Parts: sequence; C-alpha cells; structure tokens
Amino acid sequence: MHLKFSHIDVLVKDLEEACAYYQRVLSAQLSKTLVWQRDGLHVRYAIVRMAQERFMLVQPITGNLKELLDTQGPGTIYRHCYSTPDIEAAYDELLARGVQPEDENGKPLARDRLQTPSGARILWLPKQFGHFSIELLEEAELERFVDEAFDGVGIGASAEDRS
Repeated sequence: MHLKFSHIDVLVKDLEEACAYYQRVLSAQLSKTLVWQRDGLHVRYAIVRMAQERFMLVQPITGNLKELLDTQGPGTIYRHCYSTPDIEAAYDELLARGVQPEDENGKPLARDRLQTPSGARILWLPKQFGHFSIELLEEAELERFVDEAFDGVGIGASAEDRS
C-alpha cells in the first residue's frame, strides 16, 4: 500500500481563537471554515497551512470527538492522516491483512460507503492505541478538497473572511 503523510487533526474548543493564534504566531494561511456533519458527528474545522506543511484544527459540536475534547482537552492530537492514490485498493489490501476499515464513528465501513460529505473518499483504521486513529484519504480528491478550501482566501484573511 502506497501512503503519503498528509496532516494531523488537533482538537480545539474555539476554532476562531485557535486559527487567529496560528495565523498571528506562525503567519499560517488558514482555509475557509468547513463543516462535517454525518451520523451524529458534527464538527467545524479549518486547515492550517505553512508552506507544504498542514494540519487541521477541529472544533467538535457533537459526537465522539466532543466527548474526546471534554475528557482530553484542547490541543489533543487524535489522528494522523495519510493519502493514497487508490482508496479502494487500500481498502482491499487492509481486508486481505485482516483489518476491517471503519467509519468516523468506529463502525465497520463497507467498500461502497467510502464517500464523505465533502465528496472525497476516506476510511479509518480501527483504533489500537487509546483515542488515536489513522485516516486514509484518496490523494487526488484530498488535494482537490484542500485547494477548494483555500480558494479565494487571502493569507491575512480574518475569521469572518474565511467563513
């Protein structure tokens, strides 16, 4: 399976405050504010980019990530994300290795349910080490999604400009 590191996900209590901090301190470029809502999970998030490096700041509203934020606190790195050229091949390879891919809520994920609310295809490996998880995304779709998230957003954009 060919994987390339993409980003980490970090929990925050206040998305605008966290974005302003990274923009002020690291001169980071910030994406539009995005929303993920499906199967009881609801989060607001933004992509933070500094040159080629990036990470996502995630403010949970409801679901398992809200529970994780409430117990572990802000700043918790809970996920490493990797891209792959072919998510279906990765899915099949994981199954062949005896690993059942999961959805964002830790339930078995069928091969025909890889689509996300944003249109990219994604899967998660079962958690093996506490709350930490690994996410795989299809590379071309991920890069298209990231480009769209930054489309029209200037480097000095305020929180209002990013929404």
